[in-house]
Amino acid sequence: MQDWELIDRAPIPGQGTELQLYKREDDLSISILGGGVLMSTWAHQSEDALAEIPCRKIVDRDQPRVLIGGLGMGFTLAAALRCLGDNAEVVVAEAKNARPMMRFCSMSTTVPRA
Repeated sequence: MQDWELIDRAPIPGQGTELQLYKREDDLSISILGGGVLMSTWAHQSEDALAEIPCRKIVDRDQPRVLIGGLGMGFTLAAALRCLGDNAEVVVAEAKNARPMMRFCSMSTTVPRA
């Protein structure tokens, strides 16, 4: 098995540490330097729950709308779209173009509802 390769890093303002993006074969992992794994392509249950829990409360509305703060790896977006169905609108507020990350959550980058 291939070693993890550090492919990008970004400072966390005011924290004196950084986020680090690692890749190994088809897996990605985002870690906080000195703090462990924050999210990964193989373990994203908390990202799924972040969407599923509130979306269950609005799924019966005629046209539910959700705002997601940041795409990350796209797992929260994917879970919201699964939970809410075709009549929902999901908006993702993202500072950079992170749409290429959506490939890790098994979604097209042309999702019309997102």
